[in-house]
Amino acid sequence: MTGRDDSSQPAGSHPFVGLIRRYVLDYLACGNPEVCAEIMHPNYVLHIGGHDLGPRDEVYVPAVAAQMKQFPGLGMTANEVMCNGDRLALRFSQHGASIRHDGAQAAWAGIGLYYWNGSQLTSNWALEDYYARRRQLADGTINRLEPPAVAPWDEQPVAADEAAEGVVGAWLSAGSIHGTGGVDFDDEWDGHACGPLVEVTATTIDDLFSAGDRVAFHVTQTGEYLGGAGKPDRVGSPAMLRSAGIVRVADGAVVGGRVVRDRSGMFA
Repeated sequence: MTGRDDSSQPAGSHPFVGLIRRYVLDYLACGNPEVCAEIMHPNYVLHIGGHDLGPRDEVYVPAVAAQMKQFPGLGMTANEVMCNGDRLALRFSQHGASIRHDGAQAAWAGIGLYYWNGSQLTSNWALEDYYARRRQLADGTINRLEPPAVAPWDEQPVAADEAAEGVVGAWLSAGSIHGTGGVDFDDEWDGHACGPLVEVTATTIDDLFSAGDRVAFHVTQTGEYLGGAGKPDRVGSPAMLRSAGIVRVADGAVVGGRVVRDRSGMFA
């Protein structure tokens, strides 16, 4: 037989991973919204920054199109994929030049926690570090790109671990997680320290699941603003901090991982 195989899903990849591959490469990296009708359910909804962007055609696709218009050469790099067969988390970097800022460039992190129905994506709890993006576009600096995953689209499902989920649930519920568990936050790994941000008084775990010793989560915490997000006049005011992360558990404790926080959306 001659010719090449043009199938969209590589041999051996899990179908959920194959959907995310198409989401990253065929949709976002290529700027092709027509792909959404194939990979997303019509009632698909993105939960991000306190907003529910859905259904697919009426709300979600136009919202993403606005970002693509601002960053016409938008790139997306998969930094980490974890999957248990029923759920999947993607840690990624987006990067590009903004036509609204005279071509200024930026690279920023994001994490998405996806649901599917066996054939299409149905929803996603996500965060992107828009605070870091805004800072870069304003001052002309550019964050380094985080290393890509070596083989993100070959990730195979690993069974969920309830014990690991319990460890992370307790860690999240104990208060501020900043500076604990050997976890990297926001773009602090690139020298932009910002601290804990909020003196936490209440925690709501919006989503949480595991794949082996890794646990993905989206959490909303409220409390008193401590500073660190560019609003010194709001120190001491009530604030809401949303975070998404992928962390690793060993010997009954969180021992590393990555968390992205919504520093730009802390105040109503």
